[in-house]
Amino acid sequence: MTSVGKSLRTMLLLVFAAVMVSGCAWMKSYPQLPSAPFVPPDEGPGPNYLIGPGDGLSIFVWRNPELSVQVTVRPDGRLSMPLIDDLSATGKTPSQLARDIEEKLNVYIQSPIVTVVVQNFIGPFSQQVRVVGEATNPQAIPYRANMTLLDVMIQVGGLTQFAAGDRATLIRFEDGKQKEYRVHIESLLKDGDIKANVKILPGDVLIIPESIL
Repeated sequence: MTSVGKSLRTMLLLVFAAVMVSGCAWMKSYPQLPSAPFVPPDEGPGPNYLIGPGDGLSIFVWRNPELSVQVTVRPDGRLSMPLIDDLSATGKTPSQLARDIEEKLNVYIQSPIVTVVVQNFIGPFSQQVRVVGEATNPQAIPYRANMTLLDVMIQVGGLTQFAAGDRATLIRFEDGKQKEYRVHIESLLKDGDIKANVKILPGDVLIIPESIL
């Protein structure tokens, strides 16, 4: 056999091995998530919203307009406002943050009453849904109550032409452990398989691989 023939044979063996490895990855067993309705029968509130870096806040101090401001939570998770140089905000609900501001202002004002309203929602990573891989617009999405896989895919603009949507993986932390689930995005979007629509939870990560075909 010539050197060219040997090189070609070696290349074919490497390609075959790669296909076999990929095939094994496809065949990996994942648990299935229960289907979710397209329109939830109960549009009740979701988990309490937690403030995260980048969130825009309106802080209203009753009878003290000079202290009422709009601020953005810094990347380090803290904020500054009149009379308060540095205060941790990340991971707190708006009500919890309001009580912390009241405690700080109590040194200067008698019985302050504070209201915190979130204007621009980003949230901490624990309340974001992150989509990576072959989505049209991969991004981190602030979680909304009653969110489903269909809602997420509308937000990211669907799949690219190279996506292997039915091999997508949803990573979720449950009971302190990372778990992986198979989701069938292509079946949902292109075939209208309503069983493929599943409930999304805060902190979920959706990984959409590229098709090798």
